[in-house]
Amino acid sequence: MKKIMMGCLSAIAALIALASCSQDYTNYSGPSYIMFSDTLYQYAVQETNDVFNVPVSATEKADFDRTFAVEVVPKQSNAIEGRHYRILNNTVTIKAGEMVGNVQVQGIYENIGNTDSLGLTLKLVVPEKYNWTDLYKDYTHVVMQKSCPFDINNFSGWCVVMSTFYSQYLNNVEKRLIKTEVVEGEENTVLLKDVYYKGYDLKLKFNTKNPLEPKVEMDDQIAGETGEAFGTIYGDGKLRISQPSIYTSYFNSCLKYVLQYVSMSVDNKDGSSFGTVGTYVSMFEWISDAEAEKLKEQGL
Repeated sequence: MKKIMMGCLSAIAALIALASCSQDYTNYSGPSYIMFSDTLYQYAVQETNDVFNVPVSATEKADFDRTFAVEVVPKQSNAIEGRHYRILNNTVTIKAGEMVGNVQVQGIYENIGNTDSLGLTLKLVVPEKYNWTDLYKDYTHVVMQKSCPFDINNFSGWCVVMSTFYSQYLNNVEKRLIKTEVVEGEENTVLLKDVYYKGYDLKLKFNTKNPLEPKVEMDDQIAGETGEAFGTIYGDGKLRISQPSIYTSYFNSCLKYVLQYVSMSVDNKDGSSFGTVGTYVSMFEWISDAEAEKLKEQGL
């Protein structure tokens, strides 16, 4: 069946390629409009206070510079200009022969809180003949998100864990205090000790490529024994844990926590699937030694 499906997909791809080769492409030849390139932008405000470009596009080139004013719409903005951000140019210029100009926004890192949800709305001031409002609006929203510098050592030491798996399979366990450590020789990876069952540690890797999408990743691992988890040995006796692709697991450098979705399952001794246990969500929050000592005094 897999071979048939692959063959069908290959045939469809070939037909699309042939159609693309014979297709006649046409250029836009309507009125000249000016608009923001998109209606929503996300801006990761980092410690370096890098400038964020909000592009303004034209439908056609011109043989002269085109300059337009840009305004902030206060009623649709909760970020304060001069405190949370700066607009570096109140006008935007699309140069002769070009079709894009940029409004430059600079977030002010030190004035944005770790949990702040801030945004601003920009409006283009253009002559009516350039305004394509029946299809595209003359405004855009910029959502600012604080992105603290990543340091793998901030995710080492004492960690408080809460998990929906605990509430279902570990009676009277609301949360656990565990130890974590940086894995030497493996980039941005930590070892979480005894997360679900004693003697079974989990490796977690931090993906820091995109500050707007700070993800955590995990290879398939063993979380415990089915005998300890369910009171009976099922399949090969191993409780397997993996990270489901339909959910995004992520971390927050500012607040030093990880939210992770996991799926648990059991295999037969021959490697085939015995069955699925379920999908669970866990929260890992790193705390100081002093905070950990207080929790231990409280019996955690």
